[in-house]
Amino acid sequence: MKILVVSDVESAALWDYYRPERTAGVDLILSCGDLKREYLEFLVTMVNKPVIYVPGNHDKGFVKEPPEGCENIDGHVFEYRGVRFFGLGGCKYYNDTTYQYTEKQMEKRIRKAARELRRSGGVDVIVTHAAPTGCGDRQDPAHRGFDCFLKLMDEYKPKYFVHGHVHMNYDSDVPRRMTYGETEIINAYERYTIEI
Repeated sequence: MKILVVSDVESAALWDYYRPERTAGVDLILSCGDLKREYLEFLVTMVNKPVIYVPGNHDKGFVKEPPEGCENIDGHVFEYRGVRFFGLGGCKYYNDTTYQYTEKQMEKRIRKAARELRRSGGVDVIVTHAAPTGCGDRQDPAHRGFDCFLKLMDEYKPKYFVHGHVHMNYDSDVPRRMTYGETEIINAYERYTIEI
């Protein structure tokens, strides 16, 4: 399965200058947050493939007006063609707006989903907005990762952990890909393609 992952910055190549060959062979689009509702609606329409997403910390408008034709997997397992995706939107709490969580609050969200995760037999791809601690996150309060994401990977050993939030133009050392145990971590900033 070919998956287009997107996050944080609308890609001009996929929006302003869209050409069908740029998304040829894509089976699913996965958004890690902080993208305009209109952009996600454009992708689901033009690519004509499912778009699943988690909200980012700047997506407060999604509470009242979520992107049409797209599936919000925040806090849920979503299965597509035998691949199980589990989503957790938001980032570390830093200024009291929508989709921000303390470590304890995110741990509680994971515990709340534990039964669904067990029932699905685990997860193949974890989809988040924020990064795991020490795996592509930053040291400033807004971009610190979650420790509980490491525990989640330890327990379920997904093939991929895909996140956004950490823009690759913040520093020259922001990694696109890295490995934690058996899991490959992907920063979905702007756009990237993975195969599973």
